[in-house]
Amino acid sequence: MRIAVFPVAGLGTRFLPATKTVPKEMLPIVDKPLIQYAVDEAIEAGCDTLVFITNRYKHAVADYFDKAYELEQKLERAGKAEQLALVRNVLPEGVRAVFVTQAEALGLGHAVLCAKPVVGNEPFAVLLPDDLIWSRGDGALKQMADHAQRTGGSAIAVQDVPRAQTGSYGIVATDSFDGQAGRIRQIVEKPKPADAPSNLAVVGRYILNPAIFDLLETTQQGAGGEIQLTDAIAQLLPLEQVDAFRFHGTRFDCGTHLGLIEATVRYALDHELLSDAARKLMQNALDEMGVVEN
Repeated sequence: MRIAVFPVAGLGTRFLPATKTVPKEMLPIVDKPLIQYAVDEAIEAGCDTLVFITNRYKHAVADYFDKAYELEQKLERAGKAEQLALVRNVLPEGVRAVFVTQAEALGLGHAVLCAKPVVGNEPFAVLLPDDLIWSRGDGALKQMADHAQRTGGSAIAVQDVPRAQTGSYGIVATDSFDGQAGRIRQIVEKPKPADAPSNLAVVGRYILNPAIFDLLETTQQGAGGEIQLTDAIAQLLPLEQVDAFRFHGTRFDCGTHLGLIEATVRYALDHELLSDAARKLMQNALDEMGVVEN
């Protein structure tokens, strides 16, 4: 699997006014934007072609992955080798970025379909940068890629959610789920708790075979009037093996304010240079607010 697709055309209205000029994918978690974490995860999994599905208004993501000649020259002249390396290594040598414009916001399924001319006839990954997955070992996509390579099928990341929250997710039912993976026999977009076939919720990592493109081309608008990737995957289930994969790691929903805050705290506490100072700052803030640590 060489290709990773990043749907980044959304307007991020939940984070207005911050996202009036800054795409939500560029919101920082400590010292890197959200999109960088997703890109690093894809590269770790072996991807060398990164396809960004964007809209005609959002230039910041493309600018971020482009060369910054003037900045690099200033850093080089100032002898700031460490900062220069950080700027140059947002994309390692041998990894290319491709930008595809989604002319209309017609849903995740349509965004993925926009990548077809670049992906061609090979398996590919889809990563939603809003879903930031923290792991001490292999990243979630690397775990999934290893599984998909063994099975030859597609794989979708899942996590357990409270049944009361099923209406916010795609929900799957599986056969022979072994605690980590199982073949999906049903997938439903945002079911009511009473109608949910399980509490295994789809989160923003997919490994898909190219057969999904033919199905997306004929998928009608579904929930929210959009072309849903979930609907195309439902059509794929009788045709090939599609597994639900429960990854090792912690997922932060950075499409919400609390998720973004929680991710920032976790990454600050895990940061090699900042962890001790961050812990002290947090404890001091709690003390000042009169919160007693148990």
